[in-house]
Amino acid sequence: PGETLYSLKKKLGSTGDFTWNSLSGGTVGLKPVPLQSLSELERVRLQDVAFKRLLRCHDLGCHITIPKYGHKHKKTLRRKLDSLSKEKSKDKDTTPQAFGIPLSHVITNDRMHKLRHDHPREEHSDPTELMLSFLHLTSSYKRANKELSSSNSSLSSTSETLNESPLPSTPDIAPRTRRRGGVSVDCITDLDDNQSRLLEALQLSLPEEAAGNTKKHHDEKLSLNPIYRQVPKIVDQCCQHLEKYALQTIGIFRVGSSKKRVRQLREEFDQGWEVYMDEEHSVHDVAALFKEFLRDMPESLLTKELYTAFINTMLLNFSEQDSAIQLLVFMLPPCNSDTLQCLLGLLSTVSAHAEDSLDSEGQKVTGNKMTSLNLATVFGPNLLHKQKNSDKEFAVESFARAEESAAIIGVVQKMIDTYDTLFMVPPDLQNELLMSLQETDPDVVDYLLRRKASQCS
Repeated sequence: PGETLYSLKKKLGSTGDFTWNSLSGGTVGLKPVPLQSLSELERVRLQDVAFKRLLRCHDLGCHITIPKYGHKHKKTLRRKLDSLSKEKSKDKDTTPQAFGIPLSHVITNDRMHKLRHDHPREEHSDPTELMLSFLHLTSSYKRANKELSSSNSSLSSTSETLNESPLPSTPDIAPRTRRRGGVSVDCITDLDDNQSRLLEALQLSLPEEAAGNTKKHHDEKLSLNPIYRQVPKIVDQCCQHLEKYALQTIGIFRVGSSKKRVRQLREEFDQGWEVYMDEEHSVHDVAALFKEFLRDMPESLLTKELYTAFINTMLLNFSEQDSAIQLLVFMLPPCNSDTLQCLLGLLSTVSAHAEDSLDSEGQKVTGNKMTSLNLATVFGPNLLHKQKNSDKEFAVESFARAEESAAIIGVVQKMIDTYDTLFMVPPDLQNELLMSLQETDPDVVDYLLRRKASQCS
């Protein structure tokens, strides 16, 4: 009892296959899987596994740390709670809801808006009660809650709701019944060996590190279900609109827009309004709005902690660059990597329509001219930067940063070109992740492998 029913079988030949055998004779072969199909616990552990693999296999010549996430999240919610309780009218609240604030806060605001929209009666209730209720749902990423259902709902905010469809380029990987939240009937019936053992496995905390480890003590409970895509609503809407209407638009993301219309759209998102974008909205306005959102983020999407590491991947041998970039992407917080995947999915599709082509009737279709290099040149500085600089500071340092700018463009271009595989977790990395979990939580490994076996069958 307490030992996993699965054991790792030796790597087969030189193909890199990894197979786990069960005591009953069953086998589970590890295959590449989408990042978003992993459970919350697996994604958190993957950050650490990718970090160790990066240090072991690639010499980037710089100090690397896993990006921090959520350390100001609860404090901000507390401040919002105080401001809501003091405000007599929500209409007077001028705090931006989307632009110029941390990504996790944008997602929090989306979640709050969804709660109000789904439960309109709460609009007339005490805002303090509403905020306290939401705070209870969002605090478990950094601190464990007593109830699994609340602790498993901390950061599941996203623009993807039960009534919304994700982008074609970012398919909804896991069935919604298995998505993060309270324990679903499906995941309970998957494990029928021992009910108490199941509940214990489902509520396992992150493993306690060795006494000498300087990492903070983690006691939060993490779900064994995949989590929803953590993508801000404005990002999702812009990507869907541009993929639908802008693929044949020459110079998309480079042609000018109407500043007045862009400012109006920005104000609507910042006020938390329900914004609907259709064919009447200029694709150039939407493209400009999208770039503004990324530009105005207080911290770049690829994080300041990994800035130098991403830059230095361009100094590696060409054959090592893709692997190093992928490991760095796996180290990103979930909201950053999910938003990056949504963005790169769009850019990959746009670049696929850069050249002229023929339609089904043999008629020429003009390409948009936006190759992956052109797109990387436009988006690179917005996705990867150390900090915000004034125009004067940037002018002084621009020449010194010329090489870094070229490296930034190279990194983003590689991400666009390798999009199809960038967010696929390879078998060898999954194997390291399972081995890491087996040392502390064999029941979890048993559950995850049985779920994989069930999905394969």
